[in-house]
Amino acid sequence: MKTLAVTAARQKLGYWLKRALDGEDIGIVMDGEVIGLRPVEVISADYALREYGLTQREAGAAAKRIAREVREARRRGETREFTGSADDLA
Repeated sequence: MKTLAVTAARQKLGYWLKRALDGEDIGIVMDGEVIGLRPVEVISADYALREYGLTQREAGAAAKRIAREVREARRRGETREFTGSADDLA
């Protein structure tokens, strides 16, 4: 494992992150502890629970309610499709 002080790691952070992506063990020493740099899979399955305190059932119900509200707002002409143009924001 390659270990670095925070200052050295910060100076070439992109370089060290790339090496970690390539499978090399990279560690940064801070307060006597080594913190490893390594890729991780991001799983957001519990995002609604962590951010909003919603169970999976409550999140599903909220998604359905929001979709219904958007459909109704479109039907009433209160919204328009965003095409990516700055004109859509005006």
